[in-house]
Amino acid sequence: MKVLIVYGTKHGSAEKCSKLLKDKLQGNVVAVNIKKDNVPDITLFDNIIVGGSIYMGQIQKEIKDFCLKNLSVLKDKKVGLFICCMNDKEVHTLFNNSFPEELLTCATAKEYFGGEFIFNNMNFFERFIVKKVAKIDKDTSTLSEENINKFAQLINKA
Repeated sequence: MKVLIVYGTKHGSAEKCSKLLKDKLQGNVVAVNIKKDNVPDITLFDNIIVGGSIYMGQIQKEIKDFCLKNLSVLKDKKVGLFICCMNDKEVHTLFNNSFPEELLTCATAKEYFGGEFIFNNMNFFERFIVKKVAKIDKDTSTLSEENINKFAQLINKA
């Protein structure tokens, strides 16, 4: 089985989750950062996983564009979708804002992997906003290896 993970990341959390996920998946797994790497021909893969981090309520534009551009191919594949963010209260809304409805409907797996605030990865303005809005002033992680494991199991079964 050939598996492609396409992810977008701003501060590294989605990349970290993609690497953890890659190690738990069966078959030949290729992970690509949509902002840095060339995305291979998706028709050559059995399973395609798409995910990214939520920043200011939105997933990366490149992830949205990838999903829309490849929607017809993705609908015929076994697809998994994930998001990384610190807002666990609005996960359903964030998924709906991040991925096309047709893709959400046919996805084999959908999961929230948690998020991180890593202050060294942020600029001054981002640190200021996190401190004021989230009331957090030190590195914080809510990444869930349990959720990544559940997701991997669903993909491996597919």
